[in-house]
Amino acid sequence: MNTLSVVIITYNEEAKIGRCIESVKSIADEIIVVDSESTDGTEAICRLYGVKFHRQSWLGYAEQKNLADDLAQCDYILSIDADEALSDKLCRSISTFKSEPHGNDEVFSMNRLNNYCGRWIRRCGLYPDTKVRIWPKGFAHWKGLIHETLEYHGTPKVTKLAGNLLHYSFDTPEGFEKQMFHFAELGGRSYFERNKKTGPIHRLFSPSFDFFRNYIIKGGCLEGRTGWFICRTLARATRHKYNILHALLKETKLKKD
Repeated sequence: MNTLSVVIITYNEEAKIGRCIESVKSIADEIIVVDSESTDGTEAICRLYGVKFHRQSWLGYAEQKNLADDLAQCDYILSIDADEALSDKLCRSISTFKSEPHGNDEVFSMNRLNNYCGRWIRRCGLYPDTKVRIWPKGFAHWKGLIHETLEYHGTPKVTKLAGNLLHYSFDTPEGFEKQMFHFAELGGRSYFERNKKTGPIHRLFSPSFDFFRNYIIKGGCLEGRTGWFICRTLARATRHKYNILHALLKETKLKKD
């Protein structure tokens, strides 16, 4: 039987952390929460569930998760965010995985289903949003400023698990827009650090292409007014990302001149 450490990072997640822990407690051999100094009831809720709770000043997404993963003691790590939860079907898939033998290079992916203002969105480019979230301890680490990704210590064999990772992500349209623009700003800075260039044509057509892809090709038009708003916001966030990159490149050029 494989053992599984569930690892969560938190900051002021009292509204969602209980649901997250409830969804994983049946398949977890240990639950580790690394909290970046919450000021709400997050810690109290976590301690009610008897999780291993640690406080750590914010290090950035990747480094905070890497620190949390280092605390894990089990054979495998399941990384889950506080605003996520496992569906019943995904729990059953994980239980089956735990009972079977696997190679030390095998990692496990799952589809993530996003909830927008109480509605599950299967279009607009937001689904299946497949993520690798389970891997053997020591086989991978997180990297990246935003939309942190896993870097493997070897060539992984990816196995898809049945069921959805439920993402209770956006409670209001304003919250969705704020988060997309926050990610866009971080994305622009990440592009700058990676020496990515941009020009006026790119800045003009990338948002338009994103809107066409998400609204027409990815079926956002079938989601009614909600789909229009989501796809429009994603396109505007793309424009903001490239505007941030352009401003940073321009500032650097002026300093050199």
